[in-house]
Amino acid sequence: MAGMLEDIRVISFVGPAGTGKSLRAQFVAREKDVDFIIDDGLVIHRGRIVAGKSAKTEKNMVRAIRRAMFLFPDHKAEVINFLKLNSPCSLMVIATSKGMAEKICYSLGLKPPELFIDIADIASPEEIAKAQYERKHKKQHVIPVSQAQIRKNYTGKLVGRLKNLLRLKDNYEKTIVRPPFSFYGDIKIESDAVVQITRHVVSSYSKVHSVDDVQVRDLDGSSVDIVMNLSVILGSQPLLSIAGFLSKRVKLTVEFLCGLEVRRVDVNIDKVVSKGV
Repeated sequence: MAGMLEDIRVISFVGPAGTGKSLRAQFVAREKDVDFIIDDGLVIHRGRIVAGKSAKTEKNMVRAIRRAMFLFPDHKAEVINFLKLNSPCSLMVIATSKGMAEKICYSLGLKPPELFIDIADIASPEEIAKAQYERKHKKQHVIPVSQAQIRKNYTGKLVGRLKNLLRLKDNYEKTIVRPPFSFYGDIKIESDAVVQITRHVVSSYSKVHSVDDVQVRDLDGSSVDIVMNLSVILGSQPLLSIAGFLSKRVKLTVEFLCGLEVRRVDVNIDKVVSKGV
């Protein structure tokens, strides 16, 4: 990813969630002469979505975070290819912290931001407090693009629109949305839940005699490794075929139900028993 992406000038606009960063994004971008904005998985140019997918379309918080961090391979590749085609250019990454901004840049193969702008330098304490109240009590989020743009790829509830807000020299329309994941509040996936799902999926397969052990490793809120020990029933199907089938089945099920990335599933067959046992 070196070469063309090294020609991209990167700055970052940071502040805690719900403090009004997206509301003021176009204003800051104009003041800093920025070509593109990265905000919650989207690449935005002059109020229009030009690449990416919004994290606010995800149905749970875990997937929303992964989307915003460009951890889905196809999403990440799309944005990298777009940036390559438009290099050299300037880019502003919106993030909740400097660390998050740097991780987004690393994920996309960009240089770390050369400048960090804090929301506290743009908005007053009263404006930030009001924005946080709206986020906490109404579950409303602002996306710095028009409602027509949002309708094309958004599955949540459209609440309203904003224009010429705060008398800023920013005429780009903004859309207020209520993301699907906000209906459910915070989501925490316990390792025990992953273990139970894995046991259910594996034990329902006719070739499995017993599930002797399931371990979940490195559960960090976004990715997980699963290791299981099984006893299988002797038959004509090769053991490698059984292990491969179960590995794929567990991976797909856990990712679908939990929104976690399953990095690997190790299936250890400890015992083979006859059908009558």
